[in-house]
Amino acid sequence: THRPRYAVVIDAQIADQLRALLEASNCLTQVLCGEQALIDIASDSEVDTVMAAIVGGAGLRSTLAAVQSGKKVLLANKEALVMAGALFMDAVAHSGTTLLPIDSEHNAIFQCLPQAYSNADRGGVSKLILSASGGPFRGWDLPQMAPVTPPQACAHPKWDMGAKISVDSATLMNKGLEIIEAQWLFKIPASQIDVVVHPQSVVHSMVQFVDGSVLAQLGNPDMRTPIAHALAWPERMSSGVGDLDFVALSRLDFEDPVIDNFPCLGLAYGVTEAGKDAAIVMNAANEVAVQAFLDLRIGFTQIADVVEYALNASCFNEPQSLADVEHTDKRARAMTSHRVTQLER
Repeated sequence: THRPRYAVVIDAQIADQLRALLEASNCLTQVLCGEQALIDIASDSEVDTVMAAIVGGAGLRSTLAAVQSGKKVLLANKEALVMAGALFMDAVAHSGTTLLPIDSEHNAIFQCLPQAYSNADRGGVSKLILSASGGPFRGWDLPQMAPVTPPQACAHPKWDMGAKISVDSATLMNKGLEIIEAQWLFKIPASQIDVVVHPQSVVHSMVQFVDGSVLAQLGNPDMRTPIAHALAWPERMSSGVGDLDFVALSRLDFEDPVIDNFPCLGLAYGVTEAGKDAAIVMNAANEVAVQAFLDLRIGFTQIADVVEYALNASCFNEPQSLADVEHTDKRARAMTSHRVTQLER
């Protein structure tokens, strides 16, 4: 039985319920409450490794605190880089923290790059190729997707994930966020990051080099593999994932994503060109829109419409601080919430 010293939850009422349950089972785990408690634990001197896996902007402050404290950070929260990439990577450089990506695509790229990699020019990298399963609606057009329900959008063909990231995978917004994350992690412009749809989800991503070589990382679609890799790095450990059977697999398919049918991916590429705080606006608007879809307030194809509205209604500025990031995030959420209310009428 796992008995951690601390458990942190945001909601005070849930914290009280958890304390009662733990006391009833004679568990000595101390329950803490609130974002500051999470920040304190992530930066505690007794902590050496932090797995940053809180979904969305809610994970930004605690992840940044772990980085600033020089922890080994296993990054699964892509929004930290999407929202505050420059601030985040500056903190990594100043603290000397070890930052290891957990997303299967970025972990795959990390494994394919030279150990001494610092940027694309010095590493001889021509492009990064992010693979995408295509989600549950691969091959569908927009009219077919208009009546999609939340259970349909959350039924991912390869990965078992939470509702928000499942919807992001269905719209391909998740891949858009991953492009922005890859920009910051690997110091490479979006113009050198391609997306290819690979329905088997066996090739997790690839790196193409200037000499024509392509290195790919393959494995069964199981998040235990990248987690084990990051936990043990620079060594290896058993993950419990079965061996890849190439004969049974038989074939690997690849195709281009149809951006006209998945406009969120196109919006993400546009955000990389706009720069400044455009990614903050896109991420905030998407979080609000996805929740509105899950709450049956807007339709599936309206997610991209709402995000595009927020981007078009915004003037972009370069964030100079975490306060700037949070101000832009709050403003974009308010604007998007208002737009959702308008669409409900």
